[in-house]
Amino acid sequence: MTETTRFLYELGLLKRYPRTGWLQLGVRTPESVADHSFRASVVATVLASAEGADPQRAAFLALWHDSQETRTTDLPHLAQRYVTSAPHEQITEDQVRPLPPALAGLIRAAVQEYEAGATPEARCARDADKLEMLLQAREYGAQGHRDVQPFIDSALSRLQTATGRKLAAEALAEPPLGWLDHTAPLGHTEPRD
Repeated sequence: MTETTRFLYELGLLKRYPRTGWLQLGVRTPESVADHSFRASVVATVLASAEGADPQRAAFLALWHDSQETRTTDLPHLAQRYVTSAPHEQITEDQVRPLPPALAGLIRAAVQEYEAGATPEARCARDADKLEMLLQAREYGAQGHRDVQPFIDSALSRLQTATGRKLAAEALAEPPLGWLDHTAPLGHTEPRD
């Protein structure tokens, strides 16, 4: 259990590592990699449900998609032009090598599937990664941060699923706090869509 415990501590770094692209934008306390991965997993669940894929598998893939950043940190797109990084599969292999074989295989397979992008669940998880960035850009924009459009454009250009494109269009039309206007008072229920 020692190696598993060490791995869990390593993954805790994702709670402290900021998403660096937002730092470049001037966001003083941007979301962490763990924050991003959590909502990406939720978005993957939503996408897979609508796309007829396995929502649990899609969420699982999204959960692990940036786990390698414990060792590389979050490199912004500009840095990626100049810094070469080992493939995510190789970093994951190094991370999970000391773990029990069943656990290591589970994580390794998830990262390989996500990176290959060939299954419906992987496509949903990959779209979820981009949609989460789009949602975050809209939220930071609503908070007064300018220059979020390149993040939105990048997300839009990479979406693969029909549901992902529909959700993106809706996210661009709906204000980030618009949901507050549609909450029912305590004790009152409204019909669901």
